[in-house]
Amino acid sequence: MADSSFDIVSKVDRQEVDNALNQAAKEISQRYDFKGVGASISWSGDSILMVANSAERVKAVLDVFQSKLIKRGVSLKAIDTGDGEPQASGKEYRLAATLKEGLSGENAKKITKLIRDEGPKGVKTQITGDEVRVTSKSRDDLQAVISMLKSADLDVALQFTNYR
Repeated sequence: MADSSFDIVSKVDRQEVDNALNQAAKEISQRYDFKGVGASISWSGDSILMVANSAERVKAVLDVFQSKLIKRGVSLKAIDTGDGEPQASGKEYRLAATLKEGLSGENAKKITKLIRDEGPKGVKTQITGDEVRVTSKSRDDLQAVISMLKSADLDVALQFTNYR
């Protein structure tokens, strides 16, 4: 019998992020506690820029955006805000967030090591570019690997594709 396999990837649905950003922008423009503080959220190239007149307001904008992402099923691990502290820029505070896509070589190695150490025997891993292919003779072993990775505390958002 042929081996079964699946791919571990880290991709973000940009349309869902865009929808969450638009919902957050609409809520920020309508909420009473954001009136008169110059609060806004928008795309700035490939990053998301949050602006307000105080650091606390910028963090509140980020909180609104994160709640919209959760409702749309986008993992918060896919958003990188750096140190998370808003930077003063003249009279306003700014916070830029970027989308993390693709598995870095370091994270791919972490995942393969975790599968090798804690996963079922007979499961093979192979790093190809920014994804990891996992193969095994037993589909039950692959299911065990998926559940193990879901419960592991990794700092990347993982999706499992091409399960065959």
